[in-house]
Amino acid sequence: MAITPAEIAETRDMVSEQHLDIRTITMGISLMGCADENLDRMCTKVYDRITKTAEQLVPTATALEREYGIPIVNKRVSVTPVAQIAAACPDEDLTPLAHALDRAAETLGIDYLGGFSALVHKGIGNGDRRLIQSIPEALAQTSRVCSSVNVASLRAGINMDAVLMVAQTVLDSARLTADRDSVGASKFVVFANMVEDSPFMAGATHGSGEADAVINVGVSGPGVMAAALEQLPESASMMDVAEKIKQTAFKITRAGELMSREAARRLGVEKGIVDLSLAPTPAIGDSVARILEIIGVGTCGGPGTTAALALLNDCVKKGGVMASSSVGGLSGAFIPVSEDAGMIDAVEAGALTLEKLEAMTCVCSVGLDMIAIPGDTSVEAIAGIIADEMAIGVINNKTTAVRVIPAIGKGLGESVDYGGLFGRAPIMPVNPHAGTVFAHRGGRFPAPLNSLKN
Repeated sequence: MAITPAEIAETRDMVSEQHLDIRTITMGISLMGCADENLDRMCTKVYDRITKTAEQLVPTATALEREYGIPIVNKRVSVTPVAQIAAACPDEDLTPLAHALDRAAETLGIDYLGGFSALVHKGIGNGDRRLIQSIPEALAQTSRVCSSVNVASLRAGINMDAVLMVAQTVLDSARLTADRDSVGASKFVVFANMVEDSPFMAGATHGSGEADAVINVGVSGPGVMAAALEQLPESASMMDVAEKIKQTAFKITRAGELMSREAARRLGVEKGIVDLSLAPTPAIGDSVARILEIIGVGTCGGPGTTAALALLNDCVKKGGVMASSSVGGLSGAFIPVSEDAGMIDAVEAGALTLEKLEAMTCVCSVGLDMIAIPGDTSVEAIAGIIADEMAIGVINNKTTAVRVIPAIGKGLGESVDYGGLFGRAPIMPVNPHAGTVFAHRGGRFPAPLNSLKN
C-alpha cells in the first residue's frame, strides 16, 4: 500500500500538535555466532558483532527524523537472549557480558540494549541459572543494559522455581541500587509468553526465529488518540468511539510503517515488525489513563476502567493491523504507572490500586509495569504478584509481564523519580497476606487445557 503525500502532511500535524512520535527504532541482532568457551573472547565477539552491525543505526534514524519531521524518541538494540550463548562457557559470573553490551551501547550512542535474558518457562539450564544470578550485579554496574526472564508459557505452564528465583532477583537488583531509587529493578522484567520481536524495553530480545539482523519499530500516540476522541460528543455511542479509535490507530501506525520501511532499506537489513502499542510518557496529554477518562470513566481505576481499556486495546489492534504489512511485538495499550501522568494522578487520588491494575492487565497488552512498591515487601509477596500475572498470561494465551520496583528504604507516601521517559512512581501498597508456603512449593504449574491445540 503506497504512502501518500496527504498522509505525510496529516502526520506532521499530529507531530506538531498531539505528541505523535516514533517511540523507538530497535535493531535486533543475532549473537548466535558469538558463543565461545572463553568468556573474554566471547565478550569481544559480542561487542564487535553489535557495533559493526548497528554502526549506522543512530545516523540513519537521525536522518529519517530530519527528512520526515517525525521525532524518533529512542534508538535501541536487542540481542539474542544472552543465556543461550553463555551456556558455552563455564564461568559463574556473567557480568562481563553485560559490560560488553553496555560498551557497545555507549559506542553506538543508543538509549538501551535489551537481551541480558533467559527463557526458563519449562526448566532452568546451567547457563540460565548463571545468567539470572548475574542480573542484579549486571544491572547495578551498567547504565544501558536491560534484562528479562520468561518464566511461563501457554504450552509449558509456569515454572514456579523460576518465579521464586526472579522474585529474589527483583529484590537484589533494587537493593544493589538503593542509592539510586532502586533503579536496577526498573530495567528488569519478568514475562509469560515472551515475544521474539518486541522493540520496547526492558523486555526486548532478538528471538531465535528471527533473521540475523532486523529493524522493529514501536509507534506511540496516546496524545493523538486523546485528541481524536475529544472531538466526539458525550452522546456518541460506544460504536462511534470504537470507530474513531480504529481510524486513528490506522493513521498512527502508517507513520511507523513508513519509518520501518525506510530504516530497513537504508540499513540493508530485514524489515521486521511495527509494534502499534499506545506507549505513554510522563508528558501531560500523552496518557493512556487520559484516553480512558475521555471514553467516559470518571477517574482511571474507577468502575468501567477495565471495559474501557478492553475497547481501546481491541480497536487499536483492529485499526493498526490494516496499516502495516507486518504488525507484531506487543501491540495494544500499555499501562505503566511511572510513565503515564494520568496513571500517577489516579494512584495519588486513591482511584487506582495494584489489584485494579492486575484486573486491567487481563485485557491490555502487557502487565504490571513500572510500579513502585514498599522496599520492605517480602520475596514471597513479590513471587505471588509475579505468579498471579503469569497465570493471567498462561490461561488467556497472551503476553503478560511484571516490572515492579521495591523502593528500598521507602514506604507509602513516598515515590521514586527517574526523570525522562521512566518518570516518577508513587509507592503503592501491597497486600501483606502472601504467606510463606505458596512461593516455596516449587515445581511447575501445569499447562492449561487450552494448550492442547494440535
